[in-house]
Amino acid sequence: QVPLKPGRSLMDWIRLTKSGKDLTGLKGRLIEVTEDELAKHNKKEDCWICIRGFVYNVTPYMEYHPGGEDELMKAAGTDGTDLFDQVHRWVNYESMLKECLVGRMAVKPIAAPKGEAFKNEIISIMLYSKLNIFWYAQRMYIFFSLLYFLFYSYDWFQTDSLITIVIYTKQKDMNAELVIVDCQDKRLRGEIIVGDHSYLVEVGRYCNFAYETFSLLVHIAEKVGKVEIILKKKDNVHWKMLGQPLESHNTFIKRMDRGLFYRKCKLVSKTEVTHDTKLLCFMLPKSTHLHVPTGQHVYLKQIIAGTEVVKPYTPVLPFLPLDFKEPLHHDGAHIYLMIKIYSCGLFTQALDHLQIGDYISVSNPEGNFKKSQVQTLEDLFLLAAGTGFTPMVKLMNFALTEVSCLRTVKLIFFNKTEDDILWRNQLEQLALKDERFDVQFILSQPTKDWVGKQGKISSSLLSEFVKRSKKDSKVLICICGPTPFTEQGVQ
Repeated sequence: QVPLKPGRSLMDWIRLTKSGKDLTGLKGRLIEVTEDELAKHNKKEDCWICIRGFVYNVTPYMEYHPGGEDELMKAAGTDGTDLFDQVHRWVNYESMLKECLVGRMAVKPIAAPKGEAFKNEIISIMLYSKLNIFWYAQRMYIFFSLLYFLFYSYDWFQTDSLITIVIYTKQKDMNAELVIVDCQDKRLRGEIIVGDHSYLVEVGRYCNFAYETFSLLVHIAEKVGKVEIILKKKDNVHWKMLGQPLESHNTFIKRMDRGLFYRKCKLVSKTEVTHDTKLLCFMLPKSTHLHVPTGQHVYLKQIIAGTEVVKPYTPVLPFLPLDFKEPLHHDGAHIYLMIKIYSCGLFTQALDHLQIGDYISVSNPEGNFKKSQVQTLEDLFLLAAGTGFTPMVKLMNFALTEVSCLRTVKLIFFNKTEDDILWRNQLEQLALKDERFDVQFILSQPTKDWVGKQGKISSSLLSEFVKRSKKDSKVLICICGPTPFTEQGVQ
Protein backbone atom coordinates (compact mmCIF):
# COMPACT_ATOMS: atom_id res chain seq x y z
CA GLN A 1 0.00 0.00 0.00
CA VAL A 2 1.03 3.61 -0.56
CA PRO A 3 0.04 6.74 1.39
CA LEU A 4 -3.01 8.39 -0.20
CA LYS A 5 -3.72 12.10 -0.40
CA PRO A 6 -6.27 13.56 2.05
CA GLY A 7 -9.80 12.98 0.79
CA ARG A 8 -8.80 9.88 -1.17
CA SER A 9 -9.91 7.14 1.24
CA LEU A 10 -12.13 4.20 0.33
CA MET A 11 -15.10 6.01 1.87
CA ASP A 12 -14.34 9.05 -0.30
CA TRP A 13 -14.32 6.81 -3.37
CA ILE A 14 -17.67 5.27 -2.41
CA ARG A 15 -19.13 8.76 -2.01
CA LEU A 16 -17.81 9.75 -5.46
CA THR A 17 -19.35 6.67 -7.12
CA LYS A 18 -22.72 7.53 -5.60
CA SER A 19 -22.56 11.23 -6.52
CA GLY A 20 -23.98 10.75 -10.02
CA LYS A 21 -20.80 12.09 -11.66
CA ASP A 22 -19.96 10.58 -15.06
CA LEU A 23 -16.85 8.48 -14.29
CA THR A 24 -16.59 6.80 -17.70
CA GLY A 25 -16.64 9.88 -19.91
CA LEU A 26 -19.32 8.25 -22.05
CA LYS A 27 -22.39 9.88 -20.45
CA GLY A 28 -23.93 6.57 -19.42
CA ARG A 29 -23.44 4.74 -22.75
CA LEU A 30 -21.92 1.23 -22.80
CA ILE A 31 -19.78 0.42 -25.82
CA GLU A 32 -18.03 -2.57 -27.36
CA VAL A 33 -14.26 -2.10 -27.12
CA THR A 34 -11.79 -3.52 -29.64
CA GLU A 35 -8.17 -4.35 -28.72
CA ASP A 36 -6.99 -1.41 -30.81
CA GLU A 37 -9.36 0.98 -29.04
CA LEU A 38 -8.34 -0.34 -25.60
CA ALA A 39 -4.65 0.13 -26.42
CA LYS A 40 -5.19 3.85 -27.14
CA HIS A 41 -6.23 4.51 -23.52
CA ASN A 42 -2.88 3.87 -21.85
CA LYS A 43 -2.04 7.12 -20.04
CA LYS A 44 -2.67 8.23 -16.45
CA GLU A 45 -5.08 10.91 -17.61
CA ASP A 46 -6.84 8.41 -19.91
CA CYS A 47 -6.54 4.87 -18.61
CA TRP A 48 -8.76 1.92 -19.55
CA ILE A 49 -8.20 -1.61 -18.22
CA CYS A 50 -9.89 -4.88 -19.17
CA ILE A 51 -10.72 -7.40 -16.42
CA ARG A 52 -12.43 -10.67 -17.39
CA GLY A 53 -13.83 -9.30 -20.62
CA PHE A 54 -15.12 -6.01 -19.19
CA VAL A 55 -13.42 -2.66 -19.74
CA TYR A 56 -13.22 0.01 -17.03
CA ASN A 57 -12.08 3.63 -17.17
CA VAL A 58 -9.89 3.68 -14.05
CA THR A 59 -8.65 7.24 -14.58
CA PRO A 60 -10.85 8.70 -11.79
CA TYR A 61 -9.82 5.82 -9.49
CA MET A 62 -6.06 6.47 -9.85
CA GLU A 63 -5.67 8.61 -6.73
CA TYR A 64 -7.88 6.29 -4.64
CA HIS A 65 -6.04 3.05 -5.45
CA PRO A 66 -4.35 1.75 -2.25
CA GLY A 67 -1.53 0.20 -4.28
CA GLY A 68 -0.74 3.46 -6.04
CA GLU A 69 -1.01 4.74 -9.59
CA ASP A 70 2.05 2.84 -10.83
CA GLU A 71 0.41 -0.51 -10.08
CA LEU A 72 -2.68 0.40 -12.11
CA MET A 73 -0.53 1.67 -14.97
CA LYS A 74 1.05 -1.78 -15.38
CA ALA A 75 -2.24 -2.84 -17.00
CA ALA A 76 -3.07 0.42 -18.79
CA GLY A 77 -4.59 -0.18 -22.22
CA THR A 78 -4.36 -3.97 -21.85
CA ASP A 79 -6.07 -7.01 -20.37
CA GLY A 80 -5.11 -6.82 -16.68
CA THR A 81 -6.90 -10.00 -15.56
CA ASP A 82 -3.75 -12.04 -14.82
CA LEU A 83 -2.08 -9.14 -12.98
CA PHE A 84 -5.26 -8.54 -10.97
CA ASP A 85 -5.51 -12.22 -10.02
CA GLN A 86 -1.86 -12.29 -8.90
CA VAL A 87 -2.22 -9.27 -6.61
CA HIS A 88 -5.77 -9.22 -5.23
CA ARG A 89 -8.24 -11.55 -6.95
CA TRP A 90 -10.33 -11.42 -3.75
CA VAL A 91 -11.31 -7.78 -4.33
CA ASN A 92 -14.86 -7.32 -5.65
CA TYR A 93 -13.85 -5.06 -8.52
CA GLU A 94 -17.35 -5.26 -10.07
CA SER A 95 -18.75 -3.47 -7.02
CA MET A 96 -15.82 -1.04 -6.62
CA LEU A 97 -15.69 -0.02 -10.30
CA LYS A 98 -19.31 -0.42 -11.43
CA GLU A 99 -19.63 3.32 -12.17
CA CYS A 100 -16.44 3.13 -14.28
CA LEU A 101 -17.70 0.43 -16.65
CA VAL A 102 -17.05 1.39 -20.27
CA GLY A 103 -18.38 -1.81 -21.85
CA ARG A 104 -17.46 -5.30 -22.99
CA MET A 105 -14.47 -6.37 -25.09
CA ALA A 106 -15.47 -7.04 -28.70
CA VAL A 107 -15.15 -10.64 -29.91
CA LYS A 108 -12.18 -10.75 -32.27
CA PRO A 109 -13.35 -11.72 -35.78
CA ILE A 110 -11.66 -14.69 -37.45
CA ALA A 111 -10.79 -14.09 -41.09
CA ALA A 112 -12.17 -16.92 -43.27
CA PRO A 113 -10.13 -18.14 -46.27
CA LYS A 114 -11.85 -17.91 -49.65
CA GLY A 115 -12.35 -20.10 -52.72
CA GLU A 116 -10.06 -23.09 -53.34
CA ALA A 117 -7.90 -22.26 -50.30
CA PHE A 118 -10.98 -22.48 -48.08
CA LYS A 119 -11.96 -25.84 -49.65
CA ASN A 120 -8.47 -27.28 -49.18
CA GLU A 121 -8.31 -26.06 -45.55
CA ILE A 122 -11.64 -27.70 -44.71
CA ILE A 123 -10.51 -31.00 -46.31
CA SER A 124 -7.24 -30.84 -44.33
CA ILE A 125 -9.11 -30.24 -41.05
CA MET A 126 -11.49 -33.13 -41.73
CA LEU A 127 -8.62 -35.54 -42.57
CA TYR A 128 -6.69 -34.45 -39.48
CA SER A 129 -9.77 -34.84 -37.31
CA LYS A 130 -10.53 -38.35 -38.57
CA LEU A 131 -6.97 -39.48 -38.00
CA ASN A 132 -6.50 -37.89 -34.60
CA ILE A 133 -9.79 -37.35 -32.80
CA PHE A 134 -10.21 -40.96 -31.65
CA TRP A 135 -6.56 -41.20 -30.56
CA TYR A 136 -6.85 -37.91 -28.65
CA ALA A 137 -10.20 -38.67 -27.01
CA GLN A 138 -9.07 -42.15 -25.96
CA ARG A 139 -5.93 -40.88 -24.26
CA MET A 140 -7.67 -37.96 -22.57
CA TYR A 141 -10.30 -40.35 -21.20
CA ILE A 142 -7.58 -42.63 -19.83
CA PHE A 143 -5.68 -39.66 -18.37
CA PHE A 144 -8.66 -38.17 -16.54
CA SER A 145 -9.82 -41.61 -15.38
CA LEU A 146 -6.40 -42.20 -13.85
CA LEU A 147 -6.41 -38.73 -12.31
CA TYR A 148 -9.80 -39.39 -10.81
CA PHE A 149 -8.73 -42.78 -9.47
CA LEU A 150 -5.41 -41.55 -8.10
CA PHE A 151 -6.59 -38.38 -6.40
CA TYR A 152 -10.23 -38.45 -5.51
CA SER A 153 -13.50 -40.29 -5.29
CA TYR A 154 -16.32 -40.30 -2.78
CA ASP A 155 -19.20 -42.43 -1.54
CA TRP A 156 -21.93 -42.09 1.08
CA PHE A 157 -24.05 -44.34 3.20
CA GLN A 158 -26.61 -43.97 5.97
CA THR A 159 -28.11 -45.46 9.09
CA ASP A 160 -31.42 -44.46 10.65
CA SER A 161 -29.75 -41.51 12.38
CA LEU A 162 -26.52 -40.71 10.49
CA ILE A 163 -25.27 -39.74 7.05
CA THR A 164 -21.60 -40.56 6.36
CA ILE A 165 -19.76 -39.18 3.34
CA VAL A 166 -16.43 -40.89 2.68
CA ILE A 167 -13.80 -39.19 0.49
CA TYR A 168 -10.84 -41.29 -0.65
CA THR A 169 -7.97 -38.92 -1.41
CA LYS A 170 -5.13 -41.44 -1.84
CA GLN A 171 -3.02 -38.74 -0.18
CA LYS A 172 -0.57 -39.67 2.57
CA ASP A 173 -0.29 -37.45 5.65
CA MET A 174 -3.84 -36.14 5.32
CA ASN A 175 -4.59 -33.84 8.27
CA ALA A 176 -7.29 -31.53 9.63
CA GLU A 177 -5.80 -28.43 7.95
CA LEU A 178 -6.42 -29.98 4.52
CA VAL A 179 -10.15 -30.55 5.09
CA ILE A 180 -12.75 -27.75 4.99
CA VAL A 181 -16.41 -28.60 5.52
CA ASP A 182 -19.40 -26.25 5.62
CA CYS A 183 -23.00 -27.28 6.14
CA GLN A 184 -25.22 -24.32 5.39
CA ASP A 185 -28.91 -23.96 4.68
CA LYS A 186 -28.76 -24.59 0.96
CA ARG A 187 -25.69 -26.76 0.56
CA LEU A 188 -23.19 -29.20 1.97
CA ARG A 189 -19.64 -28.41 0.92
CA GLY A 190 -16.58 -30.55 1.60
CA GLU A 191 -13.23 -29.44 0.15
CA ILE A 192 -10.01 -31.47 0.31
CA ILE A 193 -6.73 -29.62 -0.33
CA VAL A 194 -4.24 -31.52 -2.52
CA GLY A 195 -1.22 -29.25 -3.01
CA ASP A 196 -2.21 -26.42 -5.35
CA HIS A 197 -5.43 -28.23 -6.29
CA SER A 198 -8.53 -29.23 -4.38
CA TYR A 199 -11.28 -31.79 -4.64
CA LEU A 200 -14.83 -30.67 -3.90
CA VAL A 201 -18.02 -32.45 -2.90
CA GLU A 202 -20.84 -29.89 -3.09
CA VAL A 203 -24.54 -30.68 -3.11
CA GLY A 204 -27.72 -28.68 -2.56
CA ARG A 205 -30.10 -29.72 0.18
CA TYR A 206 -32.23 -32.83 -0.17
CA CYS A 207 -36.01 -32.38 0.24
CA ASN A 208 -36.79 -30.08 3.20
CA PHE A 209 -33.69 -30.83 5.23
CA ALA A 210 -31.50 -27.86 6.18
CA TYR A 211 -27.90 -29.10 6.49
CA GLU A 212 -26.98 -26.53 9.13
CA THR A 213 -29.39 -28.13 11.62
CA PHE A 214 -27.15 -31.21 11.75
CA SER A 215 -24.31 -31.77 14.15
CA LEU A 216 -21.08 -32.30 12.22
CA LEU A 217 -18.14 -34.63 12.82
CA VAL A 218 -15.03 -35.02 10.66
CA HIS A 219 -12.84 -38.12 11.01
CA ILE A 220 -9.50 -38.32 9.19
CA ALA A 221 -7.49 -41.50 8.64
CA GLU A 222 -4.18 -39.69 8.12
CA LYS A 223 -2.03 -42.54 6.80
CA VAL A 224 -4.47 -43.75 4.14
CA GLY A 225 -5.95 -40.36 3.28
CA LYS A 226 -9.57 -41.23 4.00
CA VAL A 227 -11.90 -38.45 5.19
CA GLU A 228 -15.29 -39.13 6.78
CA ILE A 229 -17.89 -36.35 7.11
CA ILE A 230 -20.61 -37.48 9.51
CA LEU A 231 -23.95 -35.69 9.80
CA LYS A 232 -26.65 -36.50 12.30
CA LYS A 233 -30.12 -36.60 10.77
CA LYS A 234 -32.77 -34.32 12.14
CA ASP A 235 -35.37 -37.05 11.66
CA ASN A 236 -34.92 -40.80 11.24
CA VAL A 237 -35.94 -40.78 7.59
CA HIS A 238 -34.35 -42.80 4.78
CA TRP A 239 -32.59 -40.57 2.24
CA LYS A 240 -32.90 -41.50 -1.44
CA MET A 241 -30.00 -39.24 -2.38
CA LEU A 242 -27.29 -37.15 -0.70
CA GLY A 243 -28.47 -33.94 -2.38
CA GLN A 244 -28.69 -32.16 -5.71
CA PRO A 245 -25.18 -31.94 -7.27
CA LEU A 246 -24.11 -28.32 -7.68
CA GLU A 247 -21.99 -26.93 -10.51
CA SER A 248 -18.59 -27.61 -8.94
CA HIS A 249 -19.55 -30.97 -7.37
CA ASN A 250 -17.06 -33.84 -7.77
CA THR A 251 -14.36 -31.67 -9.38
CA PHE A 252 -10.58 -31.63 -8.98
CA ILE A 253 -9.16 -28.26 -10.10
CA LYS A 254 -6.62 -25.58 -9.12
CA ARG A 255 -7.54 -23.81 -5.90
CA MET A 256 -7.00 -20.42 -7.57
CA ASP A 257 -9.80 -21.30 -10.01
CA ARG A 258 -12.37 -22.08 -7.31
CA GLY A 259 -13.02 -18.61 -6.02
CA LEU A 260 -13.34 -17.85 -2.32
CA PHE A 261 -15.99 -19.43 -0.12
CA TYR A 262 -17.25 -17.48 2.91
CA ARG A 263 -19.18 -18.36 6.04
CA LYS A 264 -20.70 -16.05 8.70
CA CYS A 265 -18.71 -16.00 11.95
CA LYS A 266 -19.81 -14.45 15.24
CA LEU A 267 -17.67 -12.01 17.23
CA VAL A 268 -17.42 -13.46 20.74
CA SER A 269 -14.69 -11.33 22.34
CA LYS A 270 -12.64 -8.18 21.81
CA THR A 271 -9.47 -7.59 23.86
CA GLU A 272 -7.17 -4.57 23.88
CA VAL A 273 -3.56 -5.44 23.00
CA THR A 274 -2.14 -1.92 22.66
CA HIS A 275 -3.61 1.60 22.45
CA ASP A 276 -4.67 1.00 18.83
CA THR A 277 -4.59 -2.78 18.33
CA LYS A 278 -7.21 -5.33 19.40
CA LEU A 279 -7.48 -9.12 19.49
CA LEU A 280 -10.83 -10.17 17.99
CA CYS A 281 -12.14 -13.68 18.51
CA PHE A 282 -14.65 -15.00 15.97
CA MET A 283 -16.58 -18.23 16.46
CA LEU A 284 -17.05 -20.48 13.45
CA PRO A 285 -20.52 -21.92 12.81
CA LYS A 286 -21.10 -25.26 14.55
CA SER A 287 -21.61 -26.80 11.12
CA THR A 288 -18.13 -25.74 9.89
CA HIS A 289 -14.82 -27.61 10.08
CA LEU A 290 -11.91 -25.23 9.36
CA HIS A 291 -8.30 -24.99 10.57
CA VAL A 292 -6.15 -22.15 9.18
CA PRO A 293 -2.65 -23.50 8.38
CA THR A 294 0.52 -21.80 9.63
CA GLY A 295 1.55 -18.96 7.33
CA GLN A 296 -1.84 -18.65 5.64
CA HIS A 297 -4.46 -15.89 5.86
CA VAL A 298 -8.21 -15.43 5.55
CA TYR A 299 -10.30 -12.62 4.09
CA LEU A 300 -12.95 -10.70 6.01
CA LYS A 301 -15.86 -9.37 3.96
CA GLN A 302 -18.29 -6.65 5.01
CA ILE A 303 -20.84 -4.48 3.18
CA ILE A 304 -19.98 -0.84 3.96
CA ALA A 305 -22.11 2.00 2.59
CA GLY A 306 -23.57 -0.41 0.04
CA THR A 307 -20.18 -1.55 -1.26
CA GLU A 308 -18.60 -4.94 -0.59
CA VAL A 309 -15.19 -4.46 1.05
CA VAL A 310 -12.71 -7.31 1.56
CA LYS A 311 -9.42 -7.33 3.49
CA PRO A 312 -6.86 -10.09 4.28
CA TYR A 313 -5.76 -10.92 7.84
CA THR A 314 -3.50 -13.61 9.29
CA PRO A 315 -4.98 -15.50 12.27
CA VAL A 316 -2.88 -15.67 15.43
CA LEU A 317 -2.95 -17.79 18.58
CA PRO A 318 -4.95 -16.51 21.56
CA PHE A 319 -1.65 -16.20 23.46
CA LEU A 320 2.02 -17.17 23.18
CA PRO A 321 2.58 -20.58 24.78
CA LEU A 322 5.69 -20.82 26.95
CA ASP A 323 5.99 -24.62 27.02
CA PHE A 324 6.86 -26.26 23.70
CA LYS A 325 7.03 -29.89 24.79
CA GLU A 326 3.72 -30.72 23.12
CA PRO A 327 2.01 -29.21 20.04
CA LEU A 328 -0.66 -26.70 20.98
CA HIS A 329 -4.07 -28.02 19.93
CA HIS A 330 -7.13 -25.79 19.71
CA ASP A 331 -10.76 -26.77 19.47
CA GLY A 332 -10.94 -25.44 15.91
CA ALA A 333 -14.05 -23.47 16.79
CA HIS A 334 -12.48 -20.00 16.92
CA ILE A 335 -10.36 -17.68 14.78
CA TYR A 336 -8.26 -15.00 16.51
CA LEU A 337 -7.28 -11.87 14.59
CA MET A 338 -4.94 -9.12 15.85
CA ILE A 339 -6.04 -5.95 14.08
CA LYS A 340 -4.69 -2.41 14.22
CA ILE A 341 -7.52 0.13 14.20
CA TYR A 342 -6.70 3.08 11.94
CA SER A 343 -8.47 6.38 12.63
CA CYS A 344 -9.04 6.89 8.90
CA GLY A 345 -9.36 3.20 8.05
CA LEU A 346 -12.82 2.45 6.69
CA PHE A 347 -12.62 -1.30 7.20
CA THR A 348 -10.84 -1.37 10.57
CA GLN A 349 -13.26 1.25 11.91
CA ALA A 350 -16.14 -1.01 10.85
CA LEU A 351 -14.46 -3.94 12.64
CA ASP A 352 -13.95 -1.84 15.76
CA HIS A 353 -17.64 -0.94 15.81
CA LEU A 354 -18.74 -4.58 15.70
CA GLN A 355 -20.58 -5.54 18.87
CA ILE A 356 -20.26 -8.89 20.63
CA GLY A 357 -22.69 -11.19 18.84
CA ASP A 358 -22.37 -9.44 15.47
CA TYR A 359 -21.41 -11.46 12.40
CA ILE A 360 -18.85 -11.02 9.64
CA SER A 361 -18.02 -13.17 6.58
CA VAL A 362 -14.74 -15.14 6.82
CA SER A 363 -13.19 -16.89 3.82
CA ASN A 364 -11.34 -20.15 3.33
CA PRO A 365 -7.60 -19.93 4.04
CA GLU A 366 -5.20 -18.89 1.29
CA GLY A 367 -1.42 -18.63 1.01
CA ASN A 368 1.65 -20.31 -0.46
CA PHE A 369 3.65 -20.89 2.74
CA LYS A 370 4.39 -24.55 3.44
CA LYS A 371 5.57 -26.07 6.72
CA SER A 372 8.14 -28.10 4.78
CA GLN A 373 10.11 -24.84 4.39
CA VAL A 374 10.72 -24.91 8.15
CA GLN A 375 11.00 -28.58 9.08
CA THR A 376 14.76 -28.95 8.42
CA LEU A 377 15.84 -25.51 9.65
CA GLU A 378 18.56 -24.74 12.14
CA ASP A 379 18.14 -20.94 12.21
CA LEU A 380 14.91 -18.98 11.72
CA PHE A 381 14.96 -15.17 11.52
CA LEU A 382 11.69 -13.22 11.62
CA LEU A 383 11.67 -9.55 10.59
CA ALA A 384 8.38 -7.86 11.50
CA ALA A 385 7.07 -4.31 11.56
CA GLY A 386 3.86 -3.47 13.42
CA THR A 387 1.06 -5.94 12.71
CA GLY A 388 3.46 -7.69 10.32
CA PHE A 389 4.08 -9.59 13.55
CA THR A 390 0.84 -11.56 13.12
CA PRO A 391 2.10 -14.19 10.61
CA MET A 392 5.09 -14.80 12.87
CA VAL A 393 2.99 -15.96 15.85
CA LYS A 394 1.95 -19.37 14.52
CA LEU A 395 5.27 -19.79 12.74
CA MET A 396 7.22 -19.29 15.97
CA ASN A 397 4.96 -21.75 17.76
CA PHE A 398 5.30 -24.38 15.03
CA ALA A 399 9.10 -24.03 14.77
CA LEU A 400 9.77 -24.18 18.51
CA THR A 401 7.34 -27.07 18.99
CA GLU A 402 7.90 -29.35 16.04
CA VAL A 403 11.30 -28.63 14.40
CA SER A 404 13.73 -30.86 16.27
CA CYS A 405 16.91 -29.61 14.52
CA LEU A 406 16.16 -25.96 15.32
CA ARG A 407 18.91 -24.03 17.11
CA THR A 408 17.66 -20.44 17.09
CA VAL A 409 14.51 -18.42 16.43
CA LYS A 410 15.20 -14.70 16.42
CA LEU A 411 12.45 -12.07 16.11
CA ILE A 412 13.62 -8.58 15.08
CA PHE A 413 10.54 -6.48 15.80
CA PHE A 414 10.32 -2.91 14.42
CA ASN A 415 7.85 -0.37 15.84
CA LYS A 416 7.52 3.39 16.20
CA THR A 417 7.23 3.61 20.00
CA GLU A 418 7.26 1.33 23.04
CA ASP A 419 3.48 1.64 23.28
CA ASP A 420 3.17 0.07 19.81
CA ILE A 421 4.94 -3.19 20.69
CA LEU A 422 2.50 -6.09 20.46
CA TRP A 423 2.63 -8.76 23.18
CA ARG A 424 5.88 -7.35 24.58
CA ASN A 425 5.58 -9.06 27.96
CA GLN A 426 4.74 -12.41 26.40
CA LEU A 427 7.71 -12.19 24.02
CA GLU A 428 10.10 -11.28 26.84
CA GLN A 429 8.79 -14.16 28.95
CA LEU A 430 9.26 -16.55 26.04
CA ALA A 431 12.86 -15.38 25.59
CA LEU A 432 13.53 -16.11 29.27
CA LYS A 433 11.79 -19.48 29.14
CA ASP A 434 13.26 -20.90 25.92
CA GLU A 435 16.97 -20.46 25.24
CA ARG A 436 16.43 -20.99 21.50
CA PHE A 437 14.30 -17.84 21.24
CA ASP A 438 15.52 -14.26 21.19
CA VAL A 439 13.70 -10.99 20.51
CA GLN A 440 15.08 -7.57 19.62
CA PHE A 441 12.81 -4.51 19.75
CA ILE A 442 13.84 -1.65 17.44
CA LEU A 443 12.05 1.72 17.61
CA SER A 444 12.01 4.48 15.00
CA GLN A 445 10.49 7.15 17.30
CA PRO A 446 11.70 6.29 20.82
CA THR A 447 11.51 8.49 23.89
CA LYS A 448 14.72 9.66 25.55
CA ASP A 449 14.31 6.89 28.15
CA TRP A 450 14.59 4.10 25.57
CA VAL A 451 17.85 2.16 26.04
CA GLY A 452 17.35 -0.38 23.25
CA LYS A 453 18.15 -0.22 19.56
CA GLN A 454 16.62 2.49 17.41
CA GLY A 455 16.32 3.27 13.70
CA LYS A 456 14.73 1.82 10.60
CA ILE A 457 15.49 -1.40 8.79
CA SER A 458 18.95 -1.31 7.17
CA SER A 459 21.78 -3.66 6.26
CA SER A 460 24.00 -2.30 9.04
CA LEU A 461 21.28 -2.80 11.65
CA LEU A 462 20.39 -6.30 10.48
CA SER A 463 24.02 -7.40 10.29
CA GLU A 464 24.14 -7.22 14.11
CA PHE A 465 21.33 -9.71 14.53
CA VAL A 466 21.07 -11.94 11.45
CA LYS A 467 23.93 -14.35 12.10
CA ARG A 468 24.12 -18.11 11.70
CA SER A 469 24.42 -20.19 14.85
CA LYS A 470 27.15 -22.18 13.09
CA LYS A 471 28.89 -22.08 9.72
CA ASP A 472 26.66 -23.26 6.82
CA SER A 473 23.61 -23.82 9.04
CA LYS A 474 20.31 -24.00 7.16
CA VAL A 475 18.59 -20.61 7.44
CA LEU A 476 15.18 -19.16 6.59
CA ILE A 477 14.41 -15.44 6.85
CA CYS A 478 10.74 -14.35 6.89
CA ILE A 479 9.66 -10.74 6.60
CA CYS A 480 6.31 -8.96 6.92
CA GLY A 481 5.28 -5.35 7.32
CA PRO A 482 4.42 -2.26 5.26
CA THR A 483 5.58 -2.42 1.62
CA PRO A 484 8.57 -0.02 2.00
CA PHE A 485 9.76 -2.01 5.03
CA THR A 486 9.47 -5.31 3.19
CA GLU A 487 11.17 -4.05 0.04
CA GLN A 488 14.04 -2.54 2.01
CA GLY A 489 14.37 -5.71 4.08
CA VAL A 490 14.54 -7.93 1.01
CA GLN A 491 17.26 -5.72 -0.47
